Formats: sequence, structure tokens, C-alpha cells
Amino acid sequence: MTHKSVTPRTDRGKKPDGQNPDRRQAGPPPAGSHRGHPPDPGDRPDPPLRHDIQGLRALAVGLVVAAHVGVPHAAGGYAGVDVFFVISGYLITSGLLREAARTGTLSLRRFFGRRAMRILPLATLVCLVTILGCRLFASKIRYTEFLHDALAAAAHFMNVELAFSGTDYLQQNATPSPFQHYWSLSAEEQFYLLWPVLLLLSWKVLRRPWPSALLLGALCLFSYILSAETTGTSPSWAYFGLHTRWWELGAGGLLAFCPGALTRIPRVVSGAGAWLGLAAILAAAVLYDDDTPFPGHHALLPVLGAVLVIAGGGRPSSSGASRLLAVRPAAWVGSLSYGWYLWHWPVLMLGPAALDRTATPRLLLALSAVALLLAWATLHLVENPIRFHGGLRRQPATAIAFGLGLSASAVCVTLVAASFPPALSSGARAPELSATLAAARDPQARLTALLGTPATGLPANLAPALPHVKEQRSAVYRDRCHVDQTATRSPACVYGDRSSDKVVVLFGDSHAAQWFPALDRLSRERGWRLVSLTKASCKTADLTIVADGAPYTACDTWRKNALERIAQLRPMLVVASSSEAGTPVDRVHDPLREWTGGYERVDRRLVRDAGMLIVLLDNPWPRGDAVECAARHPLELRECETDARAAVSSPTVRTAARTAARRTGAAVIDPKGWLCPPTGRCPVTVGDTFVYRDESHLAESYVAALTPVLRQELRRHI
Repeated sequence: MTHKSVTPRTDRGKKPDGQNPDRRQAGPPPAGSHRGHPPDPGDRPDPPLRHDIQGLRALAVGLVVAAHVGVPHAAGGYAGVDVFFVISGYLITSGLLREAARTGTLSLRRFFGRRAMRILPLATLVCLVTILGCRLFASKIRYTEFLHDALAAAAHFMNVELAFSGTDYLQQNATPSPFQHYWSLSAEEQFYLLWPVLLLLSWKVLRRPWPSALLLGALCLFSYILSAETTGTSPSWAYFGLHTRWWELGAGGLLAFCPGALTRIPRVVSGAGAWLGLAAILAAAVLYDDDTPFPGHHALLPVLGAVLVIAGGGRPSSSGASRLLAVRPAAWVGSLSYGWYLWHWPVLMLGPAALDRTATPRLLLALSAVALLLAWATLHLVENPIRFHGGLRRQPATAIAFGLGLSASAVCVTLVAASFPPALSSGARAPELSATLAAARDPQARLTALLGTPATGLPANLAPALPHVKEQRSAVYRDRCHVDQTATRSPACVYGDRSSDKVVVLFGDSHAAQWFPALDRLSRERGWRLVSLTKASCKTADLTIVADGAPYTACDTWRKNALERIAQLRPMLVVASSSEAGTPVDRVHDPLREWTGGYERVDRRLVRDAGMLIVLLDNPWPRGDAVECAARHPLELRECETDARAAVSSPTVRTAARTAARRTGAAVIDPKGWLCPPTGRCPVTVGDTFVYRDESHLAESYVAALTPVLRQELRRHI
């Protein structure tokens, strides 16, 4: 979809390495003509409506929505994209083959006209409404990025855009784009452009269906091989590219070449196959998650499952699985699946911000229901009136022009909206924090005064600008010295005066690493050799905690190795810090006692092996992601401030860290006074500097500006 609160499972991704590409976005329900409405001239005679396929649509879109909402045991709901692709390939190819058999040729103009009337009206409407929602409720700092995505969606190359950007849902601290779900619609549209042309050419040359089936089969085999290979080497292209998804659409298309054979399958066999197919689809939804390499070989499970279900419903006497899928509620949801898919994602993305509420599972379920109501309303008010408009149905060229006009209108609106981004500044200038503290005789007193007079809006001279606050990364991140959750050792990362015999060690998790900019400046000033030993989410306390639902044993191993290295370094000073957020693996009856013991065991070793130990307590936390909040309320920053009494993440863990330090003779520095006034609320900007980079970490520029304050505090202990 990386968020501590419950958010729809989706966003721009882990970025540059391109791993675990975006998979919470399942594809749109196929925009087929299988709804039981009056047939258009090019499709007569229509086959009977298959309610089991409508039910299969309902199952697929339900899995997609469940995964996005965060329903337990439905993390693999992104497999719904494969089911939709199979259905779409089957229905589209069936219609083309019926027309070829009836008329001896294919009318591309009539086909594209039907597609334009079916797909583009609602897709354009949702795109325009989402642009308006972004303007009103979305992050202002990502407005330009979102409008870029809107342009890609309106121009039908969203999948290519996401493949190029290496998008993934797991990007830390960033809200997913409200337009990302258009990627699969773009892939289908690209299939609709290519496959009818290839089918027409092969039909004109050979006048037989089987060469076309061979051509499609060869393309599917090639696409599957590409998918399997690309999933390991370029996950983003594997996930979003048409070349790696063609085989899924083609699998349904191949099924359309053998309608007679499907009717001759023994009922027992087809029935068992349909049940097996349903089980395969559900198994993919339950067993797969964000770490499953996808699509590749894993996509076989939902694709073959969908093929078996469709094949099982091809007999005149339907199987039990087909009858189950054809029940009226499922068929009703299936008839709304295209609209529900298009509406649900932007509603989930923008709804919590519009309501100014946290995205809890209950709220997201309610918003999904709202999206379903929107799908019902737009089906009757937009989709069907345009789709079955007599004039457009009888004039394919006019229908195509109408569709192109809709897309062109969406592109124009997007370009105009992007040309007028929302204001991100109050227009007033604020004192330069870094220079002010550096020149102050008493930096702490000057900082306290600034904290007591917070700005109501973002200053015009905010440095860096709000869109770049999250991008700042100090050397420990650029050099990969802050190791990830899988690492058990830190590399030899030395900063400051590397030839000095005065060694200072920074030890802990990311809440220790955030202090690197200030310690690095002090080390260069004072001639210290600074060694960084930090690991993601790894507490300094000797307790095994839970990470990603499992015991974080890699942290225990890393901590042991780091302590041994500190003993070898014999540093003059160790600065230890870690986040107060953490859950021990073992159930504890007295958390304060357990945490105190865990800190004390580590502190005693550090006091023994170092000249001095300073325990730097965790910083106060903002209310949610401070950058995103300020982007939504750039002129009302009070909406983002936290009461000083509520800014402590865990009073129990904080007390434990203090107690352990006192028992072992370590010094304690509490940074709360550096971020919050003695009474009142903790601001998100101080002077010209933003305080936080996300929901818990300090911004690099703010830590660097605090160097004089940290220097003043260290003088009291060293």
C-alpha cells in the first residue's frame, strides 16, 4: 500500500530497489458487456447472461477491497487482479469470435466504440472527482505528484508510469496515490488495443479460429516466461507491465476458443474443477502477502482457479460452485464491480482526511460501503445511460470520438489543476533557527522562548521546503550504516576525526540515528572519532521484541555483536537511545520491571566498557505524520500540534530507561524540553525549521540546528 495506524494496504513504494512492488492494487473488474442489457448491433445474438461470472467478479472485487481495508487473512487479495484479467480476456475474446463467426470479419471501429462507451465515462468521472478531492483533502506537498498520476491515469499509461517509478505499497511514511488503482485499467485498455488487431489479421489471412488460438497461446507462453523471469529481476515491471500480464488475459481468451468442448466436459469433472478453482482463488488471497514474489509462478494459482471456475460454468446444467456464485446478492455486487473498484480506492485514500479521522478498520469498512453506493448510483446515472445510448451505439465513429473527447477533457483538466498548486506558506518569514541558536549565549533558553511562540502557518522561508523534509537523509543512511531488520552486524562506519583516539559511539535504533547530524558536527568540532552502531527498530534494552509478527531475534544478535564491538573500542563516551515503542515477545506481568531490567543489563555493560554513558531519552512524538498533517493544514498548524502531556510514546518505558540509568550511574538527557514548551502544545515548526520528518522521527535539519543545545548539555556531563 508502512503506517502504524490502520491504513488501506497500498502506496508508493519502497522505492529505488524496486522490491515488493505495489500489490495492494488489484485490477479493475473487466469492462465486459455481460450484464443482461439490450445487445448492441455488433453483438447479436448475445449469449445468455452468466450469473456465475458476475458472482466471480463479486468475489474478486470483494477480495481486493478486503485487502485494501486490511481485513485479517486477506493480504493476498491483490490476486483479484488475476481473476479480473482472466474474466476480461474470456468475455472480450468470446465477443470477438462470435462476431467473426457471424460476419466473417471483425469491425475494429465497432469494438473500440463499445469499449469507449463502456470504460471511459465512469473512469473519467472518477478521475475528475478524485482531482477535486486531492485539491480539498490530500497532502499539499504531494499535490503535484498526485496530479502527475492523474495525467497518467487519464492518458491510460498508469501501469507504465508505476513500472518506471518502481512503485511499491511499503514506502515508509507516505500516503499512496489516489490514482494508483488505474494501473490495471490501463493494462486492460492496452490489451484491448492490441489483441483485436492481431485476431483480425490472423482471421483475414487464415479464416480459421485455431491459428488465432495458436498465436494467442504462443504469446501467453512467452508472456508467462517473461513474468517468471522479470519478477525476480525487475519486480515493478513484472507487476505492472502488460508484457508480463498478457498471459493472464490470454488464459481467458484461450478458454473462449473452445465453447463446445466446455459443454462436453462431464458434469462431475466440471463441478469438481469449479470447486477446485474457487479454492485456489481463496487460497491465494489467504496464503499470499506483500512478501510473495508476484506475479511470476505464484500467479498461476488465481489464474488457473479463475479458468476452472469459468470452464465449470460452461455446461447447460451448472455445477454447485456455479450456482453458489450465481446467487442474487453476489450477481448484484458483480454488476457493480467495475464502479466499486474505481470508487473504493480514492474514497479510502481521501475519506479519512476529509472526515479528519484516523483510518481505523471500522471507518475503512464504512467508506467501502460508501464507495459501493457510489458505484450503484453511477451505474444508473452515468454508465448505463451512456453505454446504451441509441445514437452512440449505432455510430461507432461517434462513440470513439466521444471516448477520446472524455480522455482529452480529463487530461486538460489535470494540466490546468496542476498549474495552480495550493498555497503551502503563510507568506511570513520566521527567524533562522540554526543561526539564532548558534549566536545565543544560552541556546537552551533561546530555544525555550522560540518554542513558546509557535507559528500558526508554515513560514515563507521554511528550510528545507516542506516537500523535501522527508527526503533529507544523513550520512548514516546514505552510507547504509543504519542497518535494516535482517542485519546482525553493522559495517565499520567512522565519522568525525577518524584519526582521533577519542572515540564516541552512537548506539541504538533509528531514534538514535536521528541524532547523528548534531553528533557529527560536534565530533568534527571537538576532534572526536564518531562510530555509528544503529539498527532499525532495535531497542537498547535487552529484551526480545516483536517485529512483523515474529520474534526480532536479529536485533538480539546485533545488540550482542554491537556491545562486543563497543568493548573493543573502549570509547570515552557512548550515547544510547531508542524508541519507546516496542512489544516484548513474552507476556510480562510487570512491564516496568521487565523493561527496567532489560535496560539495566545493557547499561551496566556500557558503563563498564566506556568512559561515560549518556542515555538520551526518546523524543516526544507528534500526533500522526507531522509532515502530512502540515501539508493538509499549512495555515493552521495548531491542528498538527500535540499536547506536551500526551507527547510521550510510552511513560512506562520512559520511566524504565530513567530508572536503569540511575541505578547504573549513567547520565540522562531528556530532549522533551527541546521540542515542547514547559506547558502547552508541542509545535511542528520552530523558527524557519520543521521539527519532525514523520510520525515519530525528528527532521534532519532540526537536529542539526540543535547542535548548540546538545553541546551545552554535554558540557554538563563530560
